[in-house]
Amino acid sequence: MYKVIGSVKSRTFRVLWMLEEMGIPYEHMSTSPHSEEVKDYNPSGKVPVLLDGETVITDSNAIMTYLADKHGMMTEKPGTIARAHQDALLHQIIDEVDALLWASSRSSLGLNKLENFSLIRQAFELEYEQNIERLAKKIKGPFLMGKQLTIPDFVLGHCGGWAYVAKFPCHNEGFKIYLKNLRSRSSYQEAAALGQNKTS
Repeated sequence: MYKVIGSVKSRTFRVLWMLEEMGIPYEHMSTSPHSEEVKDYNPSGKVPVLLDGETVITDSNAIMTYLADKHGMMTEKPGTIARAHQDALLHQIIDEVDALLWASSRSSLGLNKLENFSLIRQAFELEYEQNIERLAKKIKGPFLMGKQLTIPDFVLGHCGGWAYVAKFPCHNEGFKIYLKNLRSRSSYQEAAALGQNKTS
């Protein structure tokens, strides 16, 4: 059985959500980044960590790609044009949305201590909205790739919730509907419930 290490209030959520969607049993150890439990498996202290037997896999995107390819679910087939488009979407989301949210919320960068932080924050918000506008145009159906839920949806769906909590503005109605559809899925709700002392 897989073991997922990391707090639900982190990128770990993406992996938990995917496993719930796939219907694959797993064990979840909820622990904060940089805890001793995490460092036992990942010296950087970053989460999530996936244990597959004695194999340790880190980074949420690497973990999801591994799970999707291994089980033949939530992904286009490797070596196909569709997979190339899927990977392009994933990297665009990581570069233009995930990285932006990370930089704006990372306290260790000290941006919030700068005198012009309000201007920096405004720049982040504007860039976020512009990037979401471009991404929203690429939604081919209920999901980014069309009818099939794939890895980029897990990342973008998680980022949408992250942005909401961080109070980033979003005025794209199509994107709001897209996020609402993702959040209404039972798999999303089951994963979110793990943050409310629910075990899996």
